[in-house]
Order: sequence, then C-alpha cells, then structure tokens
Amino acid sequence: MKTVPEFIAYAKANPGKVRMASNGNGTTAHVTGELFKLMTGVDMVHVPYRGPEPALADLLAGKAQVRFGIPLESMEYIKTGKLSVLAVTTAARSEMLPNIPTVGEFVPGYEASAFFGIGAPKNAPTETIQILNKVINQVLADPKMKARIADMGDTVLPGSPADFGRLITDETEKWGKVIRAANVKAD
Repeated sequence: MKTVPEFIAYAKANPGKVRMASNGNGTTAHVTGELFKLMTGVDMVHVPYRGPEPALADLLAGKAQVRFGIPLESMEYIKTGKLSVLAVTTAARSEMLPNIPTVGEFVPGYEASAFFGIGAPKNAPTETIQILNKVINQVLADPKMKARIADMGDTVLPGSPADFGRLITDETEKWGKVIRAANVKAD
C-alpha cells in the first residue's frame, strides 16, 4: 500500500486485521488513529505500547501495520526506506516531508496535530499577558527560531491570547468527541 485510499480499501477489506500501534492508551498517537477510524469507517485493532520506541520497533518488524506517529521519531527509517509514509495528519503538508500528502487530501476534514503553548494564571494582569504575547510572537517570527522549530517537524502558530483560547476550546471539544466515541481510557 502506497496511498491513503489503498490503505483504507485494504483495512475495509480486512476488518479487525490491521494492527494500529500507538505510544499507549490515550496518547496523541492513539486518539489520532481513533479519529481516522471514525472518519473512514475502518476497523483497526489498537495495540498500545509503552512509548514510541516499542511501537516503532513492532511496526518495523511487521507486527503492526500502521502507526500515527511523529515524523521526527521515524525520520531515520523514512530516509533509509525502511518505513513508508502514506500521509501526514496535519492540515497542511509538512515542511519536513513536502512531497507527502495530508490525510485530509483523501479524507475531507481530517486534521490531527499536537500543539504547545504558554499559559498564565487566570487572574494575570491583562498588560502582562499583552507584553508576553508580543515578546513570544516576536521570538516566533525570528527566522532562526522558525528554522529550529521546522527542523523538529513543527510549525509556528503565532497569534493572540484569544486565538490560543479558541484553539484550546476547539481542540478540547474535537478530541473529547473522539475519546467518548472510541471509549478511550488512559493507562
């Protein structure tokens, strides 16, 4: 299988036979796969591991057929051809893998990505929040910082505190639905 449509067709033709390795119950890798299952209607067996290394090892050994992981964790295997990438789960193509399509190109509306942000106590002064936001956005706009973040396979998302608040609210709602629908339980 070399494409997402081929993988979906294979998984639908072999319900319950595709083993989906994850870094553990409730991890980003797990719920990203669960979102894929919900949006495509495929029946894959979730196999939780204790971290990315054993999940990747079993994927490479053929004991699992798919893994929704971070490209940086697998890059040496991707570069040597030991691992194939069908798609990235982000909304846009990855700068690290620009020729690899997104899942959303085949499954409309599919997008899964993790994010990091900086928070402050609820009652922090508005002026302090504005100053921090300005400085953080300036740092994120620095070409050296953007390049360093891109080297890790990530993308900069500058914005306002309100933008970040909306992102948190939207992602909490989205992943809450996935977790409830798939009955995900953390270890």
